[in-house]
Amino acid sequence: MPKTIGGTEFRKMILAGAKVLEINRTKVDSLNVFPVPDGDTGTNMSLTIQSAVKELSLCSSNRLSELCDAVSKGALKGARGNSGVILSQLFRGICAEIKNGDEVTIRAFAKAMENGTKVAYSAVSKPKEGTMLTVARLMSEFARQAAPKYRDFAEFMADVIKKGEEALAQTPELLPVLKKAGVVDSGGMGLLCIYRGFLGVLTGEEVTEEYVAPEAGKSDEDVFGDNSDIINLDLGEIEFAYCTEFFIINLKKSTTLADIDRLKEKLMNIGDSVICIGDLELVKVHVHTNNPGQALSYAVELGELDRVKIENMLEQNRALRAKREAEKKEMGMLAICAGEGIEAIFKDLLVDRVIEGGQTMNPSASDIATAVQKINAEHVFVFPNNKNIILAAEQAKALVTNRTIHVIPTKNVPQGFAAALAFNSEESAEENKTDMIHAIDNVKAGQVTYAVRSTSVNGFNVHEGDIIGLDDKKILAKGSDIENTMLTLIEKLKDSAHEIITLYYGKDVKEEEAEALAARVTEKFPDCDVDFHFGGQPIYYYIVSLE
Repeated sequence: MPKTIGGTEFRKMILAGAKVLEINRTKVDSLNVFPVPDGDTGTNMSLTIQSAVKELSLCSSNRLSELCDAVSKGALKGARGNSGVILSQLFRGICAEIKNGDEVTIRAFAKAMENGTKVAYSAVSKPKEGTMLTVARLMSEFARQAAPKYRDFAEFMADVIKKGEEALAQTPELLPVLKKAGVVDSGGMGLLCIYRGFLGVLTGEEVTEEYVAPEAGKSDEDVFGDNSDIINLDLGEIEFAYCTEFFIINLKKSTTLADIDRLKEKLMNIGDSVICIGDLELVKVHVHTNNPGQALSYAVELGELDRVKIENMLEQNRALRAKREAEKKEMGMLAICAGEGIEAIFKDLLVDRVIEGGQTMNPSASDIATAVQKINAEHVFVFPNNKNIILAAEQAKALVTNRTIHVIPTKNVPQGFAAALAFNSEESAEENKTDMIHAIDNVKAGQVTYAVRSTSVNGFNVHEGDIIGLDDKKILAKGSDIENTMLTLIEKLKDSAHEIITLYYGKDVKEEEAEALAARVTEKFPDCDVDFHFGGQPIYYYIVSLE
């Protein structure tokens, strides 16, 4: 594994970073949350780095000095939107540090990352935490502190990326609009895509069209979140309506660097999200303003205008709203549960969203209301699946004004499954509510777990560590092992009308153990069909349903 990188590796890293970002461009775009300034972060960042790639292709030398100049110049020329400009400045700072040597050590690259962050922060008039700047800063801080420990460049880069992933996960806590929409910062995700391309070169991994940047095993929504409640954002939150950007070229001989600084100050007086960077050969300008003509007028005093782009962000949001409204359906479903297997079953039953919660973690009314907002439906049926969550679900009704919440009082997961199965899209919301409530009345459920303390309750003398079986009200069985306690519990719950027994085994139970228990249940209750499924729930070894 490499201890240093030279010009050849640096060229390959830029090319690979551009490719990984382009492969994931639409996913990064999907993270945009209006009114975060630009509507296509992934596209803007990709076009920015592609411009650097184009400039690289014109460079016949692999000297770091020439490659770095090409990357800096190309990225600035191609910079689009806030995210693209910030990316260009990150590259500018990195390249300025590494351009003067024949090869780059781990420590030198860490210092370059730090300089890139510094240059990027200085380019933005009012830097906001919770953006790609935060991700870049935390990665560079880690890199500078940790660099002396590493002898392997690939290992160093892998850990830098891990730090970036942690930083990305923190962005919703730093920027309220991200938290409201349930997404991470799009620019930060785009930056990580580029760094994953860098890592691919260092490890010798080929970047193919199938290369996907998010962690393996996670769905797009797990990694990227979604912007499904974008429709609920208020147009009034947009103070400045026009995203305006352009270059100033062929600057007048009388123009000075101080004039460029004064232009930046003038732009800050008529708008926000101001970026004004460059030198006496080329200046890149970006501003959100209600008077784009004034911004252009200020700029033309310094030189000629080139590649002017003005976008109406209010109209962009109206289009998103219209699309969202067109896709709106009459009814949707929300379930609350714990356990990846349980969650998967709910999704198989066409439940729109699942939020984590249960006996040991009750979601708040606000948590439930937020999840409801992300279901694009007029009526939303909520399955609390726990008696301690029903009241919070009812309180969520007062927090949601643009949806009608129907709380189906499911006290356990099997009742939630029954309610979801009763859903019929061709019936009205009221008819569905009635059918769901009737469906849960036909389900009996129990759980097997362990006692955490000694006590006397429901006629049982229970000792800490005993295996106990209970329904939603009381303890019905006690034993020293899980299987026999479950058999006793089923015997207490079962009546002559029951024909189906289903076991959902928890995260601490092996599949073969569940299979063996299901065989014993079949043997003891031959009049019933017995099945078992992975629930993955914590605390409870088994959940059992009788229908």
